[in-house]
Amino acid sequence: MVEVGAKPETARVAIASGTISMEPATAQAVAAGRIGKGDVLGIARLAGIQAAKRTADLIPLCHPIRLTGVDLDLAVDGNAVRITATVRAFDRSGVEMEALAAVAAAALTVYDMCKAIDRGMTISEIRLDEKRGGKSGIWKREGSATAVRPSVRSSRRNAAKRR
Repeated sequence: MVEVGAKPETARVAIASGTISMEPATAQAVAAGRIGKGDVLGIARLAGIQAAKRTADLIPLCHPIRLTGVDLDLAVDGNAVRITATVRAFDRSGVEMEALAAVAAAALTVYDMCKAIDRGMTISEIRLDEKRGGKSGIWKREGSATAVRPSVRSSRRNAAKRR
């Protein structure tokens, strides 16, 4: 594992995204809340948050990071669910792996919850879109649109409205 003890603690942010494509009927069932296992978007959001918190347990040489925030946005967009994770920390190492792990776990959870009606789903385009903080400063994927604007979504804001 890389030694980070001499590095200064700084604010860190990483944004990652990914997509899980599915049959149109599956996407409609997810959007309507008609999947037998429950609220797909809400449960996938929680899985992504949990994965971000446990990334150092999953990736062998990844440092444990003191996260200060994790936001996951999942949105049905046509025949896909688009996933965006934003992870924040104040630490000596970046949070790119935490954001990527959050997206991957959320996508895998969508697959698990929908596989009974659609085994042909495809998880794709899991990627880092932006990172800020640390020695390397700001990096943003060229042409990346980190904001998701679909019709049906699950986010922390919408979860609070449903209560």
